[in-house]
Amino acid sequence: MDSAVVTHLLCEQGLRPDLHYIKIGMQGEGYSCSSEEDIELCTATARRYGLSLTVTDLEREYWQQVVAYTVDRIRQGLTPNPDVMCNKLIKFGVFEERVGKHYDYIATGHYATRLEDEDGFVWLGTAKDPVKDQTDFLAQLSYPQLSHCLFPLGQLLKEDVRRIALDAHLPSATRKDSQGICFLGKINYNDFIRKLLGEREGLVIDIETGKAVGKHKGYWFHTIGQRKGLGLGGGPWFVVKKDVKRNIVFVANGWDTRLQYGHDFRLQDLHFLTHNPWGEPPQGEPIQFKVRHVDHFMPGLITLDQEGYHIHSDTPIQGIAPGQFGCVYDPEARVCYGSGEISIYKE
Repeated sequence: MDSAVVTHLLCEQGLRPDLHYIKIGMQGEGYSCSSEEDIELCTATARRYGLSLTVTDLEREYWQQVVAYTVDRIRQGLTPNPDVMCNKLIKFGVFEERVGKHYDYIATGHYATRLEDEDGFVWLGTAKDPVKDQTDFLAQLSYPQLSHCLFPLGQLLKEDVRRIALDAHLPSATRKDSQGICFLGKINYNDFIRKLLGEREGLVIDIETGKAVGKHKGYWFHTIGQRKGLGLGGGPWFVVKKDVKRNIVFVANGWDTRLQYGHDFRLQDLHFLTHNPWGEPPQGEPIQFKVRHVDHFMPGLITLDQEGYHIHSDTPIQGIAPGQFGCVYDPEARVCYGSGEISIYKE
């Protein structure tokens, strides 16, 4: 629906975009992907505006790059973000190399904005709709990838986009928003992981008492900060640590348990979208940040020391999960500087 509205807005400006559908959904036994329905809706949209539609199948590249990355990180006990890598490696990577390079710009349905400074540099700006903002999913793009992009929905609220789709009678106007990891379609995440990694029973241990409070079917099914799906009574329980070698999941009890919060973390290989905005190494520079895809930003301070970038926040941070991407913004949360993989900060 978002991409269809982008098409409508571009055509209203008198442009004649070529439409491209990137097919990455997994097919075959046990997988239920919406690509067939997607292509039908894209075809109807293209026909509506008299535009060309090309389907590019990148399923093999997706398995080789994004799924392989995801499984490797999960095996290490980390919390990967396949959507970030899909954008970097597939939607703006392989597709760009094959197709996008032949165009002046690629317009997408992502909720973000394109900003240009007085020197002509392009920056990734946050969306008007904080709930739908997707800058964290785009923060690993290279500068050539970013400078090639247009984000027509960035100044619109989701409800406005839906209204435009309904008023224009677009074929996908009533389509529900997609949820979950981009390659899974309608597949349950745990079912997908089970197919690849199987099951191995282990203990769930209360980290404060050291007592076993339950069992799990493999640490790879659980992420730091997780509350639902643990099957434990007397909750709430939160996953606060994992022991990969011993296949143990550690949990803490209570809404206010300090063990599910932290104030510090590091970013491995902080990637800047445009360039380093500080010039000199930051020593407690104010920023806003995210540690996962959420609808709000958090205030913090960023410092560069001998071990890399360190972020501190006086506000407790819930569920700092190594492997996820920490996304860094300017103090007003208007510009996304980039992101890096999270690692736990140790004194």
